[in-house]
Amino acid sequence: MTDLCGDAALAESALELAGDRHRPFAVAAVSPGGARIATAGADLTADFEIGSISKGITGLLYADALERGEITPTTTLGDLLPLGDAPAGSVTLASVSTHHSGLPRLPKAGSLRKTFALWRHGTNPYGETVDELIAQARTVRLGKPRARYSNLGYELLGHAIARAAGTTYADLVRRRIAEPLGLDLYVPADPGELRPAALLGKTKRGKEQQPWTGEAVGPAGGVRATIGDMARLTAALLDGTAPGVAALDPVSPFAGPARIGAAWLTLGRDGRSITWHNGGTGGFRSWMGLDRPAGTGVVVLSAVSMSVDRAGFALLSKRTPSN
Repeated sequence: MTDLCGDAALAESALELAGDRHRPFAVAAVSPGGARIATAGADLTADFEIGSISKGITGLLYADALERGEITPTTTLGDLLPLGDAPAGSVTLASVSTHHSGLPRLPKAGSLRKTFALWRHGTNPYGETVDELIAQARTVRLGKPRARYSNLGYELLGHAIARAAGTTYADLVRRRIAEPLGLDLYVPADPGELRPAALLGKTKRGKEQQPWTGEAVGPAGGVRATIGDMARLTAALLDGTAPGVAALDPVSPFAGPARIGAAWLTLGRDGRSITWHNGGTGGFRSWMGLDRPAGTGVVVLSAVSMSVDRAGFALLSKRTPSN
């Protein structure tokens, strides 16, 4: 295939599992012996929306802030963000980190309109500023503190951690994740901040989607990265050199047999313990999984809105420390 870059055998194996319709596509396989990366339909320098894997990065920042003493598990959102007497202000950061806060998935205000615009026109539904996010959070009601996946919660968590450090979320990612690990991943606040190699995603029917940029959405789904970035991050998580690596350790039940740490899910599969997160935006899908005992990991990125989870799990099941 003439549009393959990097490790062609790895790309072909991944495309065989995921399907050719996922182009542009990227894959990384990491083991103690090193990392292999490949792309199909894009250069190795192309950057993708990683979607909700951004929550995993926020989880690392949360665990790192705990280690630094900037926050505690019982610090509340209201301690760091101007939420006034809104119910969301009483929620602890620890409960948000494991999706047990009672916060809804999204604020109700405008969500139906935004969903329709996304479906009809490919419009970005997440363009708010942090101030607009906080205004929305003041209006939400809390549910029972049970396992309930919340984009809103992780948006607030990331910006709360940044406030504790006296900076913005995008800058916190740069200073505490990207620069220490030698990564180029970034958090664009608007389309004008996209880099020249940024891909535009599309639906499975080929309809181009607006990029999901926005100041508010960064901690929950706004990070962009190359496959090389993701390979290096995977290696740092596996060898324990990544900031906040304790975020991977499961501390609470989640859905079914899965347990959750700070965003990261751990699940028994094929006799292995797999720590993972996936992501999806209007035009992208992503999956990242780690077999921590074996020291192996896989990342799959696609600029098409079709799930790559099955391919990711299958590729990881084939990994051994030698390959």
